Amino acid sequence: MAFDTSPLHQYAAVRVKRSRIDGFGVFADEPIDAGRHIGDLTGEPITVAEARRRAQGRQRLMLVELSPSRAIDASRSADAMRFTNHSCTANARIEVADGEVRFFALREIAIGEEITVSYGLTHHEGRLECRCGADNCQGRL
Repeated sequence: MAFDTSPLHQYAAVRVKRSRIDGFGVFADEPIDAGRHIGDLTGEPITVAEARRRAQGRQRLMLVELSPSRAIDASRSADAMRFTNHSCTANARIEVADGEVRFFALREIAIGEEITVSYGLTHHEGRLECRCGADNCQGRL
């Protein structure tokens, strides 16, 4: 499934397909320059307390904390970026600012390459095995 996430092609063209890392992933459908704004993530606005309640016992999460009290649940979002997988050698980064979640390329990303980010601290609290396959894989999320 291909996504050109902007009428003026402001964001990168991406495709969602099966990932060797986990489930589905987001893949570049065009070359992406370092620093480029790849896309955004939207979802249901919820409290952090509700996000943590929803996270209990689930392995696949699509939750992002925006502040100490606000979060979004992207589980039902139409945004392709909700399928962005973690990698210990990420090629993109997440920026959370002003209640928005944005993805930016850390380096050039080739057509067909999976777009990945480092999740940082997660609700998994080290209980989930990392499957990124990177040489420097930390082993757990």
